[in-house]
Amino acid sequence: MKILLHSSKTMKPEVSAVHEPTLPWFTEQAAYLNTALRSMSEAQLARLMGISDTMARVVKQQITAWQAQADGSPAALTFRGDIYSGLAAAGWSADDAAFAQEHLLILSGLYGLLRPFDAIKPYRLEMGYKLELDEGLRLDGYWQKELANALDSGETYVNLTANEYFRVIQKQLNDSIIVSPKFLTMSPKKHAPVFVTVHAKIARGSFANWLITNKIDNLQEINHYDQLGYVYDKSLSTEREPVFVCRKFGGLGLSVRLK
Repeated sequence: MKILLHSSKTMKPEVSAVHEPTLPWFTEQAAYLNTALRSMSEAQLARLMGISDTMARVVKQQITAWQAQADGSPAALTFRGDIYSGLAAAGWSADDAAFAQEHLLILSGLYGLLRPFDAIKPYRLEMGYKLELDEGLRLDGYWQKELANALDSGETYVNLTANEYFRVIQKQLNDSIIVSPKFLTMSPKKHAPVFVTVHAKIARGSFANWLITNKIDNLQEINHYDQLGYVYDKSLSTEREPVFVCRKFGGLGLSVRLK
């Protein structure tokens, strides 16, 4: 069983004391994409990414400094944000880290597919950006081609990614079992479970962390997830989309948006 997450825009390099860094599988492709970005002006980057001129200047500096073979920091520790607050990779034991390296895959706009301890450098390139490349391809089409044989089509996948990332690999997983957990929060006003973006993002990371720290490698156990106040709701669930509902979200403090 493999666990699928996606990258984060926010990054802060950090070293690991429990696992040696590994080289990403698609460094040549990442170098090609970085070269394409390097040819763009700050104004072009701002338009492509929908960011301010100030942020475009920072991104341009990252692009200029980026090197495929340079020492980097582990992806699961470098990515920040709600999902990675829930993932809490800094708290993994050596056994947890080894399990994660075997079972967790992170989809990335620059690196394509990462293991949690693949060494990366900070970058900004979301899979949804309409970056024009050779052969008339855009970024998502490029990775759809490059990742065509990267994943085992007979594997079972726990999909915790955003749609813009998952659709890049969806076609090649037609013969796979895909389970996509859904996380809802009980609304005191509507008296019904509703989708809350920040809650769901933290929960995705927490769910991945729970699978890793409990060494869960089969679908029979995933409905037992009970972190952050979530409980499996059989009435709302299907076989491929288990639904977990929390009456009171237990992840306050894991996000800068939730104090």
